[in-house]
Amino acid sequence: MSLRIAVAQCSPALGAVKRNLDMHRTWIARAREAGAQLVVFPELSLTGYYLKDLAADVACAADDAQLAPLAEASRDLDVSAGFVERSADAKLHIAQGYWSKGRLVHVHRKVYLPTYGIFDDGRYFGPGDRFEPFTSAAGTVGVAICEDLWHVSTPYLYAAAGATIVLAPSASPGRGVAEGGDLGTAESCRLMDRFYAQYLTLYVAFVNRVGHEDGIAFWGGSEIVAPDGTVVARAKEFEEELLVGEIDTELVGRERARNPLLRDEREDLVLRNIAGRLGLPLERRD
Repeated sequence: MSLRIAVAQCSPALGAVKRNLDMHRTWIARAREAGAQLVVFPELSLTGYYLKDLAADVACAADDAQLAPLAEASRDLDVSAGFVERSADAKLHIAQGYWSKGRLVHVHRKVYLPTYGIFDDGRYFGPGDRFEPFTSAAGTVGVAICEDLWHVSTPYLYAAAGATIVLAPSASPGRGVAEGGDLGTAESCRLMDRFYAQYLTLYVAFVNRVGHEDGIAFWGGSEIVAPDGTVVARAKEFEEELLVGEIDTELVGRERARNPLLRDEREDLVLRNIAGRLGLPLERRD
């Protein structure tokens, strides 16, 4: 069984939610015309990334009426987009929603908030506290927002829970130069995407944005990597592009049979070691 995924490598306008919502409608229409069953947008695609004190002005509840057009658009293809969520306790979160068949079915709140270099997420947002896979048009999915993917525990937890694809919406700035002249950020992200895909035997859909904010350039380079380590599709750098790729849902099963690392994983051993290091009681079953 194959599934067509569209990656909207777009350039959101900072703080302009209505304008960005119109942009989403355009990209969703393009994805629909391309025959996609799922379209994924980058991190904070509805608001822009370097919001700082604008964060509270553009925040909304996950069920806010202004997001209703995304729910309506999801009646014939699934939509995943990024926004600032104001939770019931009035905290602000970097969030990625997933709409399917006309309703919101999942919200992931960014867990790891970088506060180093040019990043200051932790100053303006509260962290999420869970990694929950869910059922989607693409099978069992986990969402890792940008920095989430840089922590190896994130894709591991999703894979161990049965996820067959990790959606990684990002707002990754271009930084550094790697040996050979390639963009340093690109080299690191591509190495990470392939490693996770091949050794956790799942698809990784890295969805990065482009454009400029606050003097920072976002480099794009979105890609879909298969569980055998091959690149299904890759977008250009620094340019808007609708990237479309085919996912073979049966390939995950074939790769997990050929390379049964997840089957042989000792989650009990992992849990005992972590519990022991944290001084937590854990009953041992022999």
